Amino acid sequence: MKQPSLLKIFASIFFVATTAVSCVGAKTDYNEVGKQMVIMLRNSHYERYAFNEKLGTKFFDSYIKHLDGNKRYFLSSDVEMFRHKYGKNMHQLLLDGESMAAATEIYQVYRVRANAHIKYAQGLLAHGADFQFESGRSVMLSRKDANWPVSEEAAKQLWRDQVEQALLSEILRRESVHDLAVKQGKVDPLEDKKAPGEMISFRFKRILQEINTATEEDIADGFFSSISKSYDPHTDYFSMSEMERFMSGMQNSLVGIGALLQAEDDGATKITGIVVGGPADKGGDLKLNDRIVGVDHTNAGTEDAMVDIMFEKLDRVVDMIRGKEGVEVRLKVEPAGGAPGEIKLIVIKRGKVELKDELAKAEVIEMVRPDGVKRRLGFITLPAFYADFKSWKTRCSIDVEKLVMRLKAEKVEGVIMDLRGNGGGSLEEVRRMTGFFTGRGPVVQVKNHLGRVEVKDSSHHNPIYNGPMVVLIDKTSASASEILAGALQDYNRAVVVGDTSTFGKGTVQQPMEIRKMMPFMTDARRAGVLKPTIQKFYRVAGSTTQLKGVESDIVLPSLLDAFEVGEKYLDYALAHDNIRRAPGFRELNRGNLFLPTLKEKSLARISRSQDFQYVTEDAKRMIERRKKNSISLNKEERKKEIARAEERNNARNAERRKRFGQLVDDDKKVFRFFRLNLADIKLPELIEMDRDKDKESYMRQAKDGIADLDDTPDWPSSLDPIKREGISILADLVEATERARMAGALQNNKG
Repeated sequence: MKQPSLLKIFASIFFVATTAVSCVGAKTDYNEVGKQMVIMLRNSHYERYAFNEKLGTKFFDSYIKHLDGNKRYFLSSDVEMFRHKYGKNMHQLLLDGESMAAATEIYQVYRVRANAHIKYAQGLLAHGADFQFESGRSVMLSRKDANWPVSEEAAKQLWRDQVEQALLSEILRRESVHDLAVKQGKVDPLEDKKAPGEMISFRFKRILQEINTATEEDIADGFFSSISKSYDPHTDYFSMSEMERFMSGMQNSLVGIGALLQAEDDGATKITGIVVGGPADKGGDLKLNDRIVGVDHTNAGTEDAMVDIMFEKLDRVVDMIRGKEGVEVRLKVEPAGGAPGEIKLIVIKRGKVELKDELAKAEVIEMVRPDGVKRRLGFITLPAFYADFKSWKTRCSIDVEKLVMRLKAEKVEGVIMDLRGNGGGSLEEVRRMTGFFTGRGPVVQVKNHLGRVEVKDSSHHNPIYNGPMVVLIDKTSASASEILAGALQDYNRAVVVGDTSTFGKGTVQQPMEIRKMMPFMTDARRAGVLKPTIQKFYRVAGSTTQLKGVESDIVLPSLLDAFEVGEKYLDYALAHDNIRRAPGFRELNRGNLFLPTLKEKSLARISRSQDFQYVTEDAKRMIERRKKNSISLNKEERKKEIARAEERNNARNAERRKRFGQLVDDDKKVFRFFRLNLADIKLPELIEMDRDKDKESYMRQAKDGIADLDDTPDWPSSLDPIKREGISILADLVEATERARMAGALQNNKG
């Protein structure tokens, strides 16, 4: 499977999608694509692995895991048969341009097994299998370390257990939702849903649809991606459609209709959000909760041109709806609240849609100290290190520079940079951005496969902001985020706060078009793109972030620390190592961060924080659940577990409502928040934030009936515990810096 979207980790490179000379009736030869891809891997990848049987075995294992990572479809005899046939020579088949027959043969057996096992499961659901949910049995939550079933009988038992677990979970979910709705005097949002067994069968149908409609390109995509990932987790292969989606993400814009889509269990694609001012919003015909069942991406207007998208993969639906700017797309829609069977046809002209929610933004936080003195702090949120590699009109470094300059004009005394959830992006952008806070000097070191080290310097001779600074990180802060956090930490320029460490990705990838390597006059339009790891990057102090990441100066309790999140949990991750310090690197005096004082004050607050105590308790339960790796098939036992969880949740919510009520009153005396989005930069005065209104300013979203039943109170002032503590740490740093400056004790020297 592809890496999750939270990891947008790529090198900075100018990429232009072009097509080769086409031949009438020709099609892309994926055997040749595979051959050229492994040649590129051998010549370009950072680790020059010996191209031998050991590597061929890794190729085979990675492909099998890609298809059946949870070991539910293949039989052990299938895997062993293919291992004997292809396990040691997969590398040679690729190099000889003969790999697709093997990949397709394995996929066909996977397809046969999936159809047989899923149809068996659907039969159990359709014919009302005798599930009493009274046994003392349990099933594994994760089967990644399990064995494949040894026989058809064992496979059927596995699937029977899986169906029983899925059915029990769905029944219990519906009972819980119903009970909550009754208690709150609300309509049960699931009362009109089909029966639990039918809904689960629909989910299986969607899986089969994806498996059975896979084209040669789809099979090649999965196969080549798994081969690439055998080198390391971030080396990857992209089909052309995947590369186009990636480029849209990096540009923070796309050409489409401006709607948020969600795959429904019954096969339709639901409209859950509409971008304000986007094509769909301007057209006015498409409504929230409408369900798309067909797409005519050519707007030909004929019945044959309308593609049935029921149970279609969401990515494919998105690809059909997107297209050229100014060209219309026709949608076949079941209107929300319409009569059963009612259909309407909606035509929307595609347009450019800016992903404003993914752009850098800031706020000014005005807070009053206990002694009545006002502080003004800046808070910058950076979701990704985005850049438009085609025109360079969209660049996060330019956006952040504008925000910092306005924060300075607002006379903020300290700044927080929030990198939580930031999976990385452009290396050039982080290089430029680091200089905003450090001035001239090395930012990151990059080493290639020959051992040659290149030092990347910032492009700013002087910092544009040199005041107190805090960086918030979590386990999903990766790649470029780790470069920025690591550089600011090494320079003793900022205090890093958050999870125990960042993700731990210390490698650089570069997209390479395979078509450029294809033989002359062959159809290479769909050859795709290889994204190999070509370098490792190192902090200016000499340590790579690979595996270890950037460790927080002040660690806060976190649920993410309870999960297996990070580079060290990925297959074939490269090793951690160290090199020498970067020439010209001279850090600031670490004493200027006042870490002992900040840690002492933070620890005292954390020990008094009931919310952090809840996090610690939940993290402990999650770790125990992961280690246990099983879930009961006994309904009464599961109901007791749910009752305990509900009792715990109700007690917490009661405590929070009481405490939050007082905290809201206290916050009104202490805080004021002023919005600073990119559109606000030139306003004469910043506008005080109205978070509910601002939430709807970019996208109108459909009401979620189940979420509406969650009576957990919102965080007061929209400050989650991490953000609130980050602000407190920054305020402590500002105060300590001010006192040291007044006493003449602030050390400005480097070294």
